Order: sequence, then structure tokens, then C-alpha cells
Amino acid sequence: MKPNFWNRIFHYKAWKPLYFLRGFLRYYTPRWWTQRRLKGLLKEAQSRPDWEYIRSRVDYYNRLEPMAATPEGLKPLAEHRVGTIQSAYFFDSHEYTRFFADHLRWKIEPGDVTTVPALPSVVKSRPTEGNLANSVVLNLDKHRHFLFLKDEIPFRAKQNLAIFRCNINYPYPNYETRLRFVEQYYGHPMCDIGVSNRNAVVKEEWNRPYISEYDHMDYKFVMCLEGIDVATNLKWVMSSNSLAVMPPPRYETWFMEAALIPNYHYVSIKADYSDLEERLQYYIDHPEEAEAIVRHAHEWIEQFRDRRREKLISLLVLEKYFRQTHQL
Repeated sequence: MKPNFWNRIFHYKAWKPLYFLRGFLRYYTPRWWTQRRLKGLLKEAQSRPDWEYIRSRVDYYNRLEPMAATPEGLKPLAEHRVGTIQSAYFFDSHEYTRFFADHLRWKIEPGDVTTVPALPSVVKSRPTEGNLANSVVLNLDKHRHFLFLKDEIPFRAKQNLAIFRCNINYPYPNYETRLRFVEQYYGHPMCDIGVSNRNAVVKEEWNRPYISEYDHMDYKFVMCLEGIDVATNLKWVMSSNSLAVMPPPRYETWFMEAALIPNYHYVSIKADYSDLEERLQYYIDHPEEAEAIVRHAHEWIEQFRDRRREKLISLLVLEKYFRQTHQL
């Protein structure tokens, strides 16, 4: 039987109806009940042996400085209700906002955010450079983005190829980065490249059928190129025994892409992709170094697997938001 067969069944995406069921159960749980629990949860976080690590993660996501007054334009949590924003962003934020008093005011920017908002805002993604204080990161749309795999194929048993299956979403921002890569390397003997979205404005010969995440695991290298914001596949690639290959990221999410170390957590290539063949061949010729990157990537992934700790960090990110905006 082909490796990863059972993993496709038992270590794949969570069933989406179950995700929404949990979201609605949380939504209809009385808020007074969750709000009563907040103080104890925050105290629990501070009493944990990994408190310093938790605090460093909170400060990474939330870089707001104390304000003299609450900014105008924020809306009360009481208005954060089903139907006000996209469902995934609503349920993923409501999972934590329900612990806070309804009168507290905030702002959320759903979707692929690539600029820093004018007001302090909760976002899924933000740039990696500049003054990022107003971009307060929560783990939003995580059903799609935070997917980890269990890969049973060792690095040395995989094909000596880089695979890239992508959407090219014309005319959204940054579509040119993926288009340029396909133009440069389509048909290259070290690459298996295809475009899978049906409405793409691309050459007919580039079209390839959709393949699953586990189908990528037959390859030693998986290209992780940013689309509108981050490369969505980076999380599951780094949880596999294949190497993520990409230029240094320009955007980041809860995954803290900007903190990843080039050629330690992933294979770094130039932004113009000109050194791709050289970098692939290097790690084909030096499998021990490639396997070290796989180990380091797995270590990075491991910090996100503690669900209790992730919950506490999320609550503390919001608690800091309300405190720094002069509300607590």
C-alpha cells in the first residue's frame, strides 16, 4: 500500500460541518459563562512554566503601545454577530471575543490583509516590515491555513523534483509573482508545474487537475510562493518530510513566517527565482542537510500543536489589545 494512504483519511483536514457545528455551539453558549472564566484563564497562563514563551508570542502578535484614549472608529463586541463578516473569520475570532465584555470596542479586518490598517485592528495577515503596531494578529481562517500532515515518506525516498500547483488569481495583488515563476520554469526538468484554477488567464498547456496535499509528498521539494498574502501551503509543507522552497516572506500570519530562518526552516531562493536550480541540486547532493531542515521545520510546527496554550495566547493577545487601547 502506498505510504500516506491512511494518513489521507486520519490526518487530513477537519470535517468542515463539524467546524461550523462547534462554532455555532460556542455562539449560543451564554456569554456571561465564558466571561466569568476569563480571569481564571489569564491567571492560568501566568502560572505556567512556559509563561515567558507565551508572553513573547503575545508581544510578537500584538505590538500596540499604551494609548492615552480609545481611538474613534472602534465598534463594541456586542455588534460582533453571525453574518457581519465571512463565516470563517467570524467563528475563529468569536471563539475568543466571547470571553470579553460586550461593551469593549475593537476593529477586525477580515480577508487577506497586505497593508497596515489606520486603526488598531485584528487581522489574519500583515506585512513583515514597517510599523506593524496596528496589525494585531489572530489565528483566523485556520481551517484553511493551519493544516498539518503526517508524512511517512522519508526525504531520500522522494522524487528529485520541485512541485508547484497553484492558483493564479488575476488581477489580485501579487498574482505576478506566481505567474513569473511559471513562465520561467514551466517544462524545466527539475520542476513539475501546473495551474489548477479554471478561471486563470494563463496558457492552456499550463492547466493541470487539482491534486491533494498528500500527492505533493512524493516530491523532495514543494514551492511555497505567496499569492495575495502568505503562501497557504507553507504550514503543511513544513509538517511533511519535503522541503519548503521560497523567497523570504513578505507577509506573515499566526505562523510567524517572518521569524523563520532561511536555510534552517526552509530552502531560501532569490526573489527573482534565478538560483532555484542551484539550490535544489545542492540539497539533492547534501541529503543530510536537507533532513536537518526537515527536523527544524517539524520543531517549528510543534509549538502550534498545544491547543490549550494556543487558546491562552489568543486570549492574551485580545486582552492586551483592550488594555493598550485604554479600555482595561
